[in-house]
Amino acid sequence: MLEVKVGARESELARWQARWVIEALEKAWPDLTCRLVTFKTKGDKILDVALARIGDKGLFTKELELALLDGVIDMAVHSMKDMPTSLPEGLIIGAMGPREDPADVLISPAGYTLASLPVKARVGTSSLRRKAQLANVRPDLELVDLRGNVPTRLAKMEREGLEAIVLAAAGVKRLNHGRLLGEPIPYHLCLPAVGQGAIGVEIRAGDEQIAQLVAAINHPPTTAAVRAERAYLRALEGGCQVPIGALATVEGEALVLQGMVASLDGRQVLRDFTSGSTANPEAAGQELARKLLAQGAGAILQEVRLKGGNSHR
Repeated sequence: MLEVKVGARESELARWQARWVIEALEKAWPDLTCRLVTFKTKGDKILDVALARIGDKGLFTKELELALLDGVIDMAVHSMKDMPTSLPEGLIIGAMGPREDPADVLISPAGYTLASLPVKARVGTSSLRRKAQLANVRPDLELVDLRGNVPTRLAKMEREGLEAIVLAAAGVKRLNHGRLLGEPIPYHLCLPAVGQGAIGVEIRAGDEQIAQLVAAINHPPTTAAVRAERAYLRALEGGCQVPIGALATVEGEALVLQGMVASLDGRQVLRDFTSGSTANPEAAGQELARKLLAQGAGAILQEVRLKGGNSHR
């Protein structure tokens, strides 16, 4: 009987994702037992500051990665949208689970949709990506910073009397909050964060035993899609995360990647798409980045860097 230690953040959603990985691993390997080890990350501790103002990569991953490198845990379970595009030396993504709905969803106690929200309605989100795209569609809205896990944000919405909040549909569904009145925001209005809805398992490079274990739960279409999105973000960010959205869809061996770059105020939104192959998803990401840079994305990114924006989430 082999026991492996699985690391995750302490949040309800992170523990749900880790339990999914553990159940999938123990089903694939009946002689395996897994033990969950939880950590509080810097991003979990600083809740009164918008992510865009903290300005640090690995806000939700660093503590788990240090534990992984130190041998305290054997693998770390992450939301792929939290993963920096460059991993610490000695670590790799060993597997990704099947992707949940990658869309953003607008949740309103009164049942408002994005179109029916009153003028100057207060909508909670701290994501620069969401803010820019929402401001482009509804510049009249008052976008309010909102941090915390899913239950915390829902509680803050009620307590602060917000007309709506915007969350990742994946987290809402995984925590069984689907009963809430919610409107999926169409992709042509709001592209999701890179990797949104995908669960990643990070392991030590060269750990062949753990690599073999996690390979059994890998979902190739999700892996190809997220690799394309991450290559796109990596080619654009230049060390600074900005209002960037992307979504890759896979059918057979064909891959289609949509991408977006926006100014912080949402007045400039560049969008384009490209097609590619699951055999080389990074090529599609790099090609889409080139197309948007040719349209002026570089100037938008430079302006965002000067103003200090640093959250693609």
